[in-house]
Amino acid sequence: MSTEPPQYPPPDDDPFRKQPPHQPPQGGGSPYDTPPPGGGSPYGTPPPPYGGDPYGGGAGGHGGPDPLAGMPPLADSGKRVLARIIDMILVGVVVWLLTWLFGTSEYDIDPDKVNTGRSFGQSLLAAVLYIAYDTYLISRTGQTLGKKWLGMRVANLNDGATPTVSTALARAAVLWLPFAFCCACIWTAICGGWSFFDKPYKQGLHDKAAKTVVVSA
Repeated sequence: MSTEPPQYPPPDDDPFRKQPPHQPPQGGGSPYDTPPPGGGSPYGTPPPPYGGDPYGGGAGGHGGPDPLAGMPPLADSGKRVLARIIDMILVGVVVWLLTWLFGTSEYDIDPDKVNTGRSFGQSLLAAVLYIAYDTYLISRTGQTLGKKWLGMRVANLNDGATPTVSTALARAAVLWLPFAFCCACIWTAICGGWSFFDKPYKQGLHDKAAKTVVVSA
């Protein structure tokens, strides 16, 4: 017979993860706890199970459980834009310093001699840094510096937990990858501005791709 103690799964240390609804203890001997003949609760249909498809029901859906239940309120879209501007300024300063240091500035002094290779190099560097910045911070705490300062965080829509590295990477890539090519500012405005019109979860297009939401911290 083995003397090793039983192994238990490690506790979930994510403080933001939603917890399953509290279930009343079974048994107890009270005559009011006894289900009627045929099974089921004497007080009606039991609550729906925890979890479920975040796009299959809930708020604005078709009668399923609301995936936002138990989470803080959705963040204001205007504050999200301000947080994004802060993040762009912070990363933009780093991009400018690196491009100046390595001589890959986007434009030469003579506007008739724009170096296309250098322009693409700076844009690619910006995209890589933005993606790395978003992925690292969002997967750690759900907050970039801009979101942290303005009291917001990114959460998985289905359980409220901090996104994994793969989820954060997918979210960041959808938002920032166009920086390496063209129309970066236009795409960023469309992608992030989508939250002003999206219902019921106020998601940007990058949130939809990653199945995340931005809530108050």
